[in-house]
Formats: sequence, C-alpha cells, structure tokens
Amino acid sequence: MHTRTKNITMLALFSAVSYAVMYLSKMIPINVLGFLTFDLKDVVIGLAGFIYGPLYIAAVSVIVSLIEMLTISSTGPWGFLMNVLSTCFFLCPAALFYRRRRSVSGAVLGLILGAILMTAAMLLWNYLVTPIYMGMPRQAVAELLLPVFLPFNLIKGGINAAMLLLLYKPIVTALRSAHLISASPEGSRAVSGGQRLGLILLSALALVGFVLLALVLAGIL
Repeated sequence: MHTRTKNITMLALFSAVSYAVMYLSKMIPINVLGFLTFDLKDVVIGLAGFIYGPLYIAAVSVIVSLIEMLTISSTGPWGFLMNVLSTCFFLCPAALFYRRRRSVSGAVLGLILGAILMTAAMLLWNYLVTPIYMGMPRQAVAELLLPVFLPFNLIKGGINAAMLLLLYKPIVTALRSAHLISASPEGSRAVSGGQRLGLILLSALALVGFVLLALVLAGIL
C-alpha cells in the first residue's frame, strides 16, 4: 500500500476507534458534577501519537471531537474546543518527548509531563470557558478549580496514561504483524522481559489507584 494511502487509512482507523471508545466511555456511570466524564479516547489517540507523532494527535482529536459535537454532544463548539485542547495539551508533549527519547522511561516521563501540562492548562480554560457552555457563574467555577477540576484532570490523565502504557506494546506488535505500520524506528531501545513485566505491574497498579481516586472524586466511594 502506498505510504500516503496507508497513512490516511490509519488516520481513519484511529479516528473511528477513538470515537467508538469515546462513545462507550459515556456509558460508564462515573462522573463529577454531572458533566465531567472520564473519557478514554485519549488512550487510542495516544497510540496514534506515539506511532506517528503529535500532528496525528491533533488531527485525530479534531476529527473525533467534531463528530462527537455533531452527534451526541450537548455542549456545541465550546465542548469541541475543550475536548481538543485537553487532548492536545496532554498527548502532544508526551509524543514529542517520546520521539526524542524512544524508551520506556521516555514514554512514562512524556505522559507524566503531558498530564501535568494538561491539568495546568485546563484550569485556565475551565475558568474561561466552563461558565459559558455550562451556564455557571464564573465565581462558582473559580471555587471549583482546585478542589474539583485539578484532581479530575490529573486522575483522567493518570487513567489514560496507565492504559496507554499497558496497551501500547501489544497493539503496536499486532499492527506490525499485519503490516499496517513499519518496523521499530532506528533509535528505539529494546525492552527486556523483566522491564516489560515491571512496566505492566506498575501500570496496572497505577490504573487501579487512579480508578479508585476517580470513584472517590465522583462520590461513589
């Protein structure tokens, strides 16, 4: 398959899977304040970004958020904007960091950096935009920034990062076996069996921890 055609095909594939995951995420009965949901589409978009780079993250995010706005979202263009900003602030720095340091530590550090940047940036954007599309007084939103929006974004970033680390290797291996993506680029570092097992255990523990925190924040626990 021609490279350009393959890239377009993979863009469409990642966009479709991201939308499906986003749609299924809406069925998870865990939310904060009734409108903050723990959307998992960033797992799929992060896979695309780690494979193809940050431009893919922006492209898939715009496509999926636009389709979401036109189909199931009730927040209109403002919700579209917030979705794109959240994903790009989280995953673009992570993908850039990983491209410069292709290793397990590079992926982990990139995702941690991205989660921190996304959380900080969304504090500002929630303050600016949430009062508009939720019809809330700005002062009420300001009072929620630290006790609600800050932990929510950190927890959401942690859940998506942990799932991405768990799923990246098996999915990339399957895509390579199907000749849908190329072999490992030069500069990638091989991961030993012990390192892989350690990453799986740490990611699984982190995922469980963040899910429990999400349940606490949502008032379920």
